[in-house]
Amino acid sequence: MDLALMAEGALVVPLYARQAAAELIAMMKDCSPALICCGDPALRDAISQDWPGTPRIALFDEIFGLNSNSAIPSAKDIAPPRLLADSDPVTIIYTSGTSGEPKGVILGVANLNHMLRCTSARLDLVMGQQTTPDRVFHYLPFCFAGSWILLLTCLSRNAVLTLSTDLTKLVEEMRLAAPDYFLNVPALLERIRSGIDDQLNKRGGVARWLYQTAKTAWLRRQAGESALLDSLRLALANALLFPAVRKRLGPNLKALICGSAPLAKETQLFFMMLGLPVLQVYGLTETTAICTMDDPRRIEPGRVGPAIPGIEMKLGENDEILVRGPHVFHGYWGRPEATAAVLRDGWFHTGDQGETNGSGNWNITGRIKNLIILSSGHNVAPEPIEDQLLRSLPGAQQVVVVGNGQSYLAALITGHVGGNPVEAALAAVNQQLPHYKRVRAFHLCEEPFTVENGLLTGNGKLKREAIANRYREQIGALYRQKSEARSQESESEPRP
Repeated sequence: MDLALMAEGALVVPLYARQAAAELIAMMKDCSPALICCGDPALRDAISQDWPGTPRIALFDEIFGLNSNSAIPSAKDIAPPRLLADSDPVTIIYTSGTSGEPKGVILGVANLNHMLRCTSARLDLVMGQQTTPDRVFHYLPFCFAGSWILLLTCLSRNAVLTLSTDLTKLVEEMRLAAPDYFLNVPALLERIRSGIDDQLNKRGGVARWLYQTAKTAWLRRQAGESALLDSLRLALANALLFPAVRKRLGPNLKALICGSAPLAKETQLFFMMLGLPVLQVYGLTETTAICTMDDPRRIEPGRVGPAIPGIEMKLGENDEILVRGPHVFHGYWGRPEATAAVLRDGWFHTGDQGETNGSGNWNITGRIKNLIILSSGHNVAPEPIEDQLLRSLPGAQQVVVVGNGQSYLAALITGHVGGNPVEAALAAVNQQLPHYKRVRAFHLCEEPFTVENGLLTGNGKLKREAIANRYREQIGALYRQKSEARSQESESEPRP
């Protein structure tokens, strides 16, 4: 339907059906649609109830002729596709709204054409010489820019695309689809890695020994400290153990593609050890989803690859990443001031911080809006600390570091973890950090942060402001407890 509407010259606005009706209504009011298309009668009713004067809502069953009330057009009613110019807008995709109100990003024909050329060129390197179409598996919603670009790339490459709509059957469907590659978010790759690790460790005997020795050998090799027999250990694992693991993920799998959030370097190395390269992608909705993408011939674990062809990237003030090129959006829908704030002197100011090395491979170090400014004046990027804590706490699902205006950092933690493991993890992580980056207190949250409870965006990013507001009392208690403890210590000290 998305493609049919574009062929009609309509401006398409994809939205995520799992978001709360109030959030969807706010975005729809912002873009003033002539028609709303919806697959769920309950969602249609919720929108109609909360939005007096709502535009017409058509259910997919009506549109596709599956409803008895549907009017199926005859061939003479179908007009040929409209030829679009490079300057024509084709979609408005709303940003995730991690730190405020979502904004509608306008993308046009030229944006798409450039991006499809770039993604197809990278995928040619993955696939090599081939005589059959790519096989691709996809489980993420198409309302996000990255998923949408993947869909259009598959169509442009005549790929066979298998779609999953039931996450409970993800592994089974993935195996049946037998993809050559598929797009991932870090959370799924982390879960797959953890599951494989647990299963191989539980097997015991020779299999467990071979896995542990191969993993140790692989990490030594990556650190440039290979021992004499490490090549033999890895060769044995590659011959006897890892092929079966790869086959379970898919017999044709050549690469994994990962974007939307930082992927732990350890996870990328894990899949590379199995013989599955992970191509990291960095980009924003405003850059038609992609600025950088790993070159499969020169992957540097922990980095997100070089800039795609035809675009420029540089660092600005506070190490902010600035980009320009044919992939940069037209502007925000109905928000000229917001557009002018990020499009300056021909460069798009991403709001992300990063650095690049001599090979041109980029590393994303944080987000300027997420910086925590302590009362001491120190600026702290929370993301690296959160990543370290998550890696040290296998049972943790999410970690959010807080502390704006306070004298020290604290953390909110979700998942199946207890106080003692958290204290041990904090001690280990804090030992590696300067004093002002150490986490001094924590709160265990009873429920995870989700899209449904309003604490995650539709594509799984933390809504930090919403989390801080939801847990305001608990955060305040963390600082009061420490302050009271220090006061008691001071009162108990002997006086001269």
